[in-house]
Amino acid sequence: MSSSMSFAVNPADEDLIIEMYGVKKGFGKRQILKGVDITVRRGETMVILGGSGTGKSVSIRHVIGLLEPDEGRVLIDGEAMSHAEKQIKAKLRARMGVLFQSGALINWLTVFENVALPLREVHKADEQEIDRIVTEKLRWLGLLPARDLLPGDISGGMKKRVGLARALTTNPEILLYDEPTSGLDPVMSQVINELVRRLQKELKVTQVIVTHDMASAYYIADRITFLYQGRVLFVGTPDEIRRTDNEIVQQFIHGRSKGPMVLDAEDPTAKKKAAAKGGGEESSGADGSDQGAGA
Repeated sequence: MSSSMSFAVNPADEDLIIEMYGVKKGFGKRQILKGVDITVRRGETMVILGGSGTGKSVSIRHVIGLLEPDEGRVLIDGEAMSHAEKQIKAKLRARMGVLFQSGALINWLTVFENVALPLREVHKADEQEIDRIVTEKLRWLGLLPARDLLPGDISGGMKKRVGLARALTTNPEILLYDEPTSGLDPVMSQVINELVRRLQKELKVTQVIVTHDMASAYYIADRITFLYQGRVLFVGTPDEIRRTDNEIVQQFIHGRSKGPMVLDAEDPTAKKKAAAKGGGEESSGADGSDQGAGA
């Protein structure tokens, strides 16, 4: 695949449910996102790849509406999430579920009670309805035997599945994952990967997944967006990312310590290093546009 591919998307051509255009975000003097464009089709599984500090999780937080862009816009099913009123944000978030890296379980609540939280705290469902929904999700994920256990009594993989069960209680259209296989052994990682695929196939859920796990990315992704130093450097299918001639992307996906990547995004000399390699802040990205491959 040539590195001259274009990342431009014509919204009229696709059924887009998540859209980020020209999103910039900084904290203090540090610019995290430098003009990010990400679009996700309805029913698609999009994986966001990139090294630490490249803006993957910050991008997800913009989708949820937890962060506002300094510039640019974020749309959910054509409706503005960025800078929207509180009621609009709440309505859009109600269509989403989020699986945090740790599972974000409350240690003193049982598995059942953790999964029931959104139904009790947000949706104010009655206890009969809560029991029906939670039991259904626990059964679907193979967690019924653990319903009365505390988080401290279950494995890391089970905690991830409990977090996923909780995210599914509201039947979301969109699921967002932050490092779902982090800290898991290869077998349990594959269990999570297969669940992601099953959710897409059986429930038609749109999924956006932040990960460093290349085996997982190749297995679950319909498309992959690769972020590098706050900009989109590549978008394509797993086969396309394997075949790209972009040296930075190739270094990352093969885990090579030697190559053109600036390995430490926090390094204050990163700009100088990138410029010395021909990837200064105004350099063009893989599509020949101002994607800033070395910015």
